[in-house]
Amino acid sequence: MRKHLLVAAALISTGCIPTLKENPSREVSKAVPNSFRRDQQPENDQEKENSGQKTWKEFFSSPELQSLIEQALKNNQELNYQLQEIIISQNEVAARRGEYLPKMGAFLGAGGEKVGEFTPQGQADRVSGVPPFVGNFNFGLTGSWEVDVWGKLRNAANAAQMRYLASGEARNFMITQLVAEIARSYYELLALDNQLEVLRRNIAIQTDALEVVKLEKQGAKVTQLAVYRFEAEVLKNRSRLYNLEQSRIVVENRINFLVGRFPQPVARAPDQLMTPLPAILGSGTPTELLSNRPDIRRAELELEGSKLDVKSTRARFFPSLSIDANLGYQTFNITHLVDTPASLLANFAGNILAPLLNRAGIEADYRSANARQIQAIINYERTLLQAFTDVANQQAKFENLQKAFDLQSQQVDVLKQSVEVSNVLFQSARADYMEVLLTRRDSLDAQMELIETRLDLLESMVNMYQALGGGWQYVPATKK
Repeated sequence: MRKHLLVAAALISTGCIPTLKENPSREVSKAVPNSFRRDQQPENDQEKENSGQKTWKEFFSSPELQSLIEQALKNNQELNYQLQEIIISQNEVAARRGEYLPKMGAFLGAGGEKVGEFTPQGQADRVSGVPPFVGNFNFGLTGSWEVDVWGKLRNAANAAQMRYLASGEARNFMITQLVAEIARSYYELLALDNQLEVLRRNIAIQTDALEVVKLEKQGAKVTQLAVYRFEAEVLKNRSRLYNLEQSRIVVENRINFLVGRFPQPVARAPDQLMTPLPAILGSGTPTELLSNRPDIRRAELELEGSKLDVKSTRARFFPSLSIDANLGYQTFNITHLVDTPASLLANFAGNILAPLLNRAGIEADYRSANARQIQAIINYERTLLQAFTDVANQQAKFENLQKAFDLQSQQVDVLKQSVEVSNVLFQSARADYMEVLLTRRDSLDAQMELIETRLDLLESMVNMYQALGGGWQYVPATKK
């Protein structure tokens, strides 16, 4: 009979579930192009090794940089903060699972009651021989269980599980960002070291040239104007030293902050700036983004969780079935507390509860859950589009910077030769001091720009590796 009532109530409730025609949901689109570039054949990308699946330790070979990354993965405050978010999500999963399991508790009570003598109950108790003061002693077990007929509680628990997994992907995404940020800062520090070295070397050469010009002025070969121009050039470059020194301090402290320590010198090898790039840098296929990028996996898990939330909220329109039971002992005289079966207490009840007056609130929650599901769909598609665009941009940027670096390297070599030629021509009075000065200035600027381009190239390499989703995989510590 109760089963028939439950089915009948469910049929009535089903007919009253609101439609979502004004804001209908849809399936998510996971399709991506076959290639990152329109001028490439799909098989070209497929032949490349997917560097996004490589660990950061395989990608960054510098021992100094590896040491900084390892320290950051242990001590970075934001990363450890995110770990607590994962623990919170894990506890939420446990709490949700406990909601659809039977609940059991124990009760123990003692009390008494005295009814007024001149009351109907008091007169009846006196005639029946009941004492004026009646005790009430009881103990036993109590249980309750909401039978999850429609999957409301189970779907809510599974949604919490999806959010827990998504929080883990959020931490992986943060690891990717952290590794990339440390690598970029480390390369920037190397670039500043190299620029300072180039600048100091050029200041020494310019200082020697200034002495030569002073001697030329004493011989009436040049005027005082030439001396002033060379001296101003030396002073200008000396002032640039302090700007670069300050930039280096800022970058060092940024690395220390990411590592989770107070300002201190950062161990590094400046000559690594011009070392050959790693050979494992390949893009892989666009479809591999789905398995590499933590932010895409996080968006997908959040989407699955939102779908389960919709199912859980929809199930609230159906009647719920709950079962309650108590088993124990109860007596007015403590000496008879465990007399069996005289003092035995037992009850069992099943209840069916269908929403009637509170349907407006359930409808609002149902429509909100559907809207959040649509938001999750949009967020997934946006994340996928952003990931694809990141890789396409960084791939093109890396190739263009590589070509620019090769040309600038040739420019530096040519200008070095022009400096030597200008010195010879100046000493033979076939070139004036301005030609020498401008040639030296162009040579210095070209060397500084070459270092900046090399830094841009390294940063683009790191950005592409990050865009492909690499850098978060766990790397076990090597035994020494």
